[in-house]
Amino acid sequence: MPDIIQLLPDNIANQIAAGEVIQRPASAVKELLENAVDAGATEIRLIIQDAGKALIQVIDNGKGMSETDARMCFERHATSKIRNIDDLFHIRTMGFRGEALASVAAVAQVVLRTRRDIDETGTSLEIENSTVIRQEPVATPVGTSIAMKNLFFNIPARRNFLKSNAAETRHIVDEFIRVALSFPELFFSLTSNGTEMFHLEKGTLKQRIVQLFGNTYNSKLVTVQEQTDYLNIHGFVGKPDAAKKTRGDQYFFVNNRFIRSPYLNHALMNAYQDLIAPDSFPLYVLFIDLDPAQVDINVHPTKQEIKFEDEKIVYAFVQAAVKHALAQFSITPTLEFDLDPNIQQLDAVNKPFTEDKQAAAASSQLYQNFTQKHQAWSIPPSEKKDAGLKHWKDFYEPGQSSGIDQSSALSGSPLPGTEGNPKPFESLLDQIRTKQPAQNYSGETDPLLSIYGMQPKQDLRVIEGAPMLQLHFTYIVAPTNRGYILVQQQLAHERVLYERFAATATGKSVPSQRSLFPQSIELSAQDTALMADLIPDLETLGYLIEPSGNQSFLIMGTPADLEAGNEKNVIEQLLEQFKHFSGDLKFSRREKLIRSLSWQQAIKAGTALTDQEMRTLVQDLFQCRQHNVTAGGSPTYIEFKKDYLEQLFKR
Repeated sequence: MPDIIQLLPDNIANQIAAGEVIQRPASAVKELLENAVDAGATEIRLIIQDAGKALIQVIDNGKGMSETDARMCFERHATSKIRNIDDLFHIRTMGFRGEALASVAAVAQVVLRTRRDIDETGTSLEIENSTVIRQEPVATPVGTSIAMKNLFFNIPARRNFLKSNAAETRHIVDEFIRVALSFPELFFSLTSNGTEMFHLEKGTLKQRIVQLFGNTYNSKLVTVQEQTDYLNIHGFVGKPDAAKKTRGDQYFFVNNRFIRSPYLNHALMNAYQDLIAPDSFPLYVLFIDLDPAQVDINVHPTKQEIKFEDEKIVYAFVQAAVKHALAQFSITPTLEFDLDPNIQQLDAVNKPFTEDKQAAAASSQLYQNFTQKHQAWSIPPSEKKDAGLKHWKDFYEPGQSSGIDQSSALSGSPLPGTEGNPKPFESLLDQIRTKQPAQNYSGETDPLLSIYGMQPKQDLRVIEGAPMLQLHFTYIVAPTNRGYILVQQQLAHERVLYERFAATATGKSVPSQRSLFPQSIELSAQDTALMADLIPDLETLGYLIEPSGNQSFLIMGTPADLEAGNEKNVIEQLLEQFKHFSGDLKFSRREKLIRSLSWQQAIKAGTALTDQEMRTLVQDLFQCRQHNVTAGGSPTYIEFKKDYLEQLFKR
């Protein structure tokens, strides 16, 4: 038998390696921009055509390359940043693997022009499919210009998997923003199809954030600045009132490298606890600087996933730094002790702090740990961990009072929001038994408790005219012929709106009400590209929007049932929600848009509803073709059957 294992040709091996590094045009943009930064450039220009499919060009004024280096940089694992294995653990540059240019040359037609300051002429290279097809001297400015043409020209299958131009442009803009945020002291520009989308002058980090995300953030940023022996943290976080309903502008950088870290994001969200709604997300642009030996960035080809040597310390510092910043700028609520003069009469305030007490406090282990610099995390565990819980049984001893009048708690006090018309609390089971005719019960032996999707629609009926009850301003209790159902009002309304919007796909456009005074809305560059792509679909849903200027639009009309004066907020939230869905490949553009609108316009949990509104919502829900679950698969209601209720009381 002949041998069957053989080495792959270089061009095939390069294409396989390129699949790890160059997944889409945005991947190539990231690598080329980072190379320009490493070259010491102060001005970096990015030019794209057809969302990077036809052209990606990066022009910088860095130090350039010699003729030999220009040829060598396209070889696999050729790098100027690694000399020995120890260098791998002290990386401070953006690139170091030596894979970027080799991967680019394997999947595109590349033209490189470069010149050093000490050279009179530069070098021009043309490479196709990892092969140099032309090399010649050329007159060119100091620096490097590298152009990728016809990405994936030699891999048609990979090219077919690329998304629309608008979607790929958004990915390119995302990568551009990450690099531009990392280096606000550098000039950046982005030109797409001859139109300049970004022109970012050199400046401070705050100026760069405002340039990228809009002037609305100018007064909504809180400075974060903490320096320790282990790491330094600096940057900005948004005030709680600037939080959005979807994950939007959130950036972590470690040694100026953008990273994705759910772990650190959890630390930051904990710092905002009780300051923002649970379903809201704050803005943050935070930079963590620490010894490169404490972090491993060589765990993923994109270098966006890293490992910390001690991630718990980093977690604690991030959380503490953000909390300190919010408190320092009076964002977090504080207690005004001077408002209550009685506090000044307490023993803790009146009694003098004698020398004996000072000596006792200074000799404690807790005091010594906190006074030693940066030793807060080394507090020894308590010898009696359960010391604070030894009296827990006292809460359950007879005769002990917790300060709550139990008789008043059970006396049926009116629900919040109904104080103006108090009514005695009537048992829900009594409502069902007295209002429901006995002959409506079918006596079936199906599962006692089921999500309604398990039963045919015609088997269940909401009793017409029966009273409905709203619980916690979130759930609707509706009696049925088999018991009762518990409807989640937001999810039910999402289902109703989803089917209403989905009907537009069959040609039934939503009626639009034209505005007498159209409102103008300013968007960021990435949202401008997204809006231009969504305008035709938005028109079928009742939104009439026209471009007006470079990054502004006029809202000419909105759906007839939309509350007047809320147009700008609706559009902004719609774009945020749509971007939240943009990573899900199984949804079409219209499907994402319909789901975003359904979620955004649905009545939220915590909204009080009148009896007529509850009745209308339940009726609309049961008229839907798929009324048991939302488009995302969440149940709209749960059914409790009568025989299940009887078994609870052993009847």
